[in-house]
Amino acid sequence: MPGNKTPRFYFSLRSPYSWLAYQELTEQHPELVGSLEWVPFFEPDAESSRMLEERGGRFPYSEMSRAKNMYVLQDIGRITKSRGITVNWPVDRAPVWEVPHLGYLVAAREGRGHDYIAAVYRARFGEGRNICDPAVIADIGTALGIDPGVISTAKDDPELRAQGVDVLMDVCKDGVFGVPFFVHGFTRFWGLDRLDAFVEHLHSKALPAVSVPEPVNGVVGIGRSADDGHAGGCG
Repeated sequence: MPGNKTPRFYFSLRSPYSWLAYQELTEQHPELVGSLEWVPFFEPDAESSRMLEERGGRFPYSEMSRAKNMYVLQDIGRITKSRGITVNWPVDRAPVWEVPHLGYLVAAREGRGHDYIAAVYRARFGEGRNICDPAVIADIGTALGIDPGVISTAKDDPELRAQGVDVLMDVCKDGVFGVPFFVHGFTRFWGLDRLDAFVEHLHSKALPAVSVPEPVNGVVGIGRSADDGHAGGCG
């Protein structure tokens, strides 16, 4: 694992919890936005998976059960209602998540990374659009002044593919298993409901942990189970 000193926010353009964490962080803690490294977390397609495995990596995500999916819909409904936010749920049909997430790498290169994240979340959860449709990403690129042909076909660019696999290797090295995920060295926080603790950690200027705890046999939650996830994140 890397002991990086720059705090990282692993976000997914797919995840509603990442979307809400992004909103909360940018609106309530704008002083932290520029001090974070923003890293996209995405489920790799067959090509990215092959490239990742060739480098010794393995993506940690498993498909969400139908029961948990239904719970997430209900939970996000509760949270957004309490925050006065309207959600238009998209329908994902055979999604290729490299389309929007490698598009982010293009936008970040052009200095429009945060504008891109906001625009993609608005398209996905505000308008219910399919962000894995290159035409949608092209529209967003045009609105941001980025070449729509370049940003919408980022998954077909070998250099960007390789950069995307670099990101996936960081996911593996940082021990990321769901989103939103916040990392400072070996100090880690998972989920929307851990954002406040992450912010408090940064404001306290506490030093990051220098290692992660070793698993302890017999500890509750360690070992085989159906799903150890909680409502604050996707994973």
